[in-house]
Amino acid sequence: MAKRTTATKSELGRQSEPALLILTSLASGEKHGYALAKDVEAFSGVTLGPGTLYGAISRLEERGLIAPVPSDDRRQPYKITSSGRTALASAVRDMRALADEGAARLRLRVLALRLQSRHLVTGLTR
Repeated sequence: MAKRTTATKSELGRQSEPALLILTSLASGEKHGYALAKDVEAFSGVTLGPGTLYGAISRLEERGLIAPVPSDDRRQPYKITSSGRTALASAVRDMRALADEGAARLRLRVLALRLQSRHLVTGLTR
């Protein structure tokens, strides 16, 4: 079993964390649990089971990143808070920086391989 670190209030943890997926879903509007699970699955391909989903919702609510919305329905909708938006924006910036670095390094690696293969092909034709 992989060891997991506890995120601080200003951190979300790994990018595949349910917390990040839930905040991303709620950034587009209020949703109840089932709608959250379906939205997360639609945009990420990740299926959150009830225990994972509601456990993450409880932790996000405790940290003040989401809040329940009053409802007459039996289903409890949630909304992202300003702190949740700040945390999500920070995570998105971190992911963007990582993705940009990875893309840059992959391009360099691909370019180096292309140059190396050209050199090998040129060396073989002489």
